[in-house]
Amino acid sequence: MNNQGTILLQSQKDIKKITFLELDLKYFVPIFIIVLVAAYTGSLPKGMIGAFGLMMVFGALLDYIGNKMPIVKDYLGGGPIVTIFASAALVYYNVFPKAVFSTVENFMKGGGFLDFYIAALIVGSILGMNRKLLIKASIRYLPVIIGGVLVAIVLTGVVGSLLGYGFTKSIFYIAIPIMGGGMGAGAVPLSQIFGQALNQNPTDLLSVMVPAVALGNAVAIVVGAFLNKLGKKYTSLTGEGKLLKNFDNNTVDEEKESKLSDLKELGSGMIIALSFFIFGSILSKFIPMHAYALMIISVAIVKALNLMDKKYENYAAKWYQFIAKNFTSALLVGIGIAYTSLAQVIDAFTITYLILVLTTVIGAVIGTAIMGHFLGFYMVEASITGGLCMANMGGTGDVAVLSGADRMELMPFAQISSRIGGAFMLILTSLLINLL
Repeated sequence: MNNQGTILLQSQKDIKKITFLELDLKYFVPIFIIVLVAAYTGSLPKGMIGAFGLMMVFGALLDYIGNKMPIVKDYLGGGPIVTIFASAALVYYNVFPKAVFSTVENFMKGGGFLDFYIAALIVGSILGMNRKLLIKASIRYLPVIIGGVLVAIVLTGVVGSLLGYGFTKSIFYIAIPIMGGGMGAGAVPLSQIFGQALNQNPTDLLSVMVPAVALGNAVAIVVGAFLNKLGKKYTSLTGEGKLLKNFDNNTVDEEKESKLSDLKELGSGMIIALSFFIFGSILSKFIPMHAYALMIISVAIVKALNLMDKKYENYAAKWYQFIAKNFTSALLVGIGIAYTSLAQVIDAFTITYLILVLTTVIGAVIGTAIMGHFLGFYMVEASITGGLCMANMGGTGDVAVLSGADRMELMPFAQISSRIGGAFMLILTSLLINLL
């Protein structure tokens, strides 16, 4: 066989290996075509079936494309960013009939899919953490995160005021979304909190926040690579992957995921997550804080005080893993269609906006480095985990930042920043919104 034939045969084998939603192409392509035909012929069912079907297939496709695009996959967040903005572009260019977009929007907002996802994410991720790690992190690591958040917020507010963007506007629309833990558990619930407190449309608010989160993620990845080089030049600043001085990293390993032994466990995990969400909604009637924030506090207390049997914590963690693995891309399609106005994103993208994004990320690095130094942390590692992993896009951003910084062993701490740090930002925002 000649070289061309060998190359062609290899290409065919590579194509056969491509899967979407764990489906081979010969199954996924017909499903995709069915959804397209339904969308264009007005046959797409209204409600959950039509919306979920479209979101699932487009989410899988766009996520795959984003994770294969050069530069985008390495520096701009890959699949999540492409999924959000490509979905928003579908609306901007009227690719589908308006009824299709209305179906998705109703499912995301009126149907409560967003709240359903967030409940699983927050409850499962916190209950699934190692309890000792959670307590130790709260005592020694959380102050480092807070230091980065405060410097980032104040510095961005000051620079925003000097540039004429506004002190408060710079803080709430740029600094806080960037430091909020990504899209699904950060910018989206933040827009809900802002919308409720300010009596504004969350969609309009999210359109301003989304580019901040995207740019912040890209900047965090680049800065992570820079800090790695800085540590090689000034070795006293880094522990070469070790965060705390005189600290045994083996004590912070997260517990391994247990295998799913019974499908009923997913049902138990779901009702646990939903119950915490409902409990947060009840508390919000009596406490002037958003239901998300109150849910977070409730879950953290239950976990820290060891009030729930371990097996039920595992059920909630498994439910979170199931939702995150299967529905995240679909959720991002919904965010792009229902919550992201591409026209407003374009209008928000200015030189001033870019400067403020840079200021936020740099402020996070400075704040965590200083606070980390005083608490016995290595400055480079503190800045990467407590600063950059707060300023990125959550889980995918953690991988990108730590990979660029050559610090993948710090993933447990990065997850604390994304989970607990992001939760802290929701609580802080609920308090600040009433003060400012």
